[in-house]
Amino acid sequence: MSELHVLLVPDGSGSGPWHWQQWLAARLREAGAVVTRCPGPVESTAALRAELARVLPEAELAVVAHRGGARTWLRHAAAPGGPETRRADRVLLVAPAEPDVSPGRPGPRAVERALRAAEADRPGARAAEPDAPALRAAEPDAPALRAAEPDAPALRAAGGPTRMVVGTDDPELSVCAVHALAHRLRVELDVLADGRALDLAAGYGPWPALLRWALYGSVPVADRFDTAPHVAGWPAVPEAVR
Repeated sequence: MSELHVLLVPDGSGSGPWHWQQWLAARLREAGAVVTRCPGPVESTAALRAELARVLPEAELAVVAHRGGARTWLRHAAAPGGPETRRADRVLLVAPAEPDVSPGRPGPRAVERALRAAEADRPGARAAEPDAPALRAAEPDAPALRAAEPDAPALRAAGGPTRMVVGTDDPELSVCAVHALAHRLRVELDVLADGRALDLAAGYGPWPALLRWALYGSVPVADRFDTAPHVAGWPAVPEAVR
């Protein structure tokens, strides 16, 4: 059985001693996993790749990236470092920070506005659950993030099954915008009620569902009380497309 190696890619604002990252690292080490943490600065893809290079080739590598760390993972996937770069076996992007925007291109808020406009034309539609026509309506604005956002095959090349988990009331990236992002990347999305940035301020210290994902890949990722999330999914990129 291969060794489990979990790489934590934190946000630049720090996590503190009671944050779920500290709790998760302690529980994983108790279970026999190797846990490493990507050092700052959080925006450095070079630091991330240096940590990836230290992972044993035979280890099962799970990456948990939070906030700015999730944005760094997307940058890493958008500009691959070459065939020698270590590929993750699975990746969880937790409350990703608003992705980068290219000069002259609209950002996620523009996508969000397009989604809301499309939703407004659908009587009785739920704002937190845009459907495929609404997502397609947003696509003219969706090139917003192409400079530092990988396409779905590039994300698949950087790591195996990738999943996002977000709060319904994230102050930086709304549910509508993150739905559009997940749709473009073709990743599954878990939406947790009242999760905000899924940090200590939102009550996220111990988080059993995240521990189960890290150890076993168990999905969906529920909230800290194990309340089932709203799950959105799109057709995955085939394993052969890398």
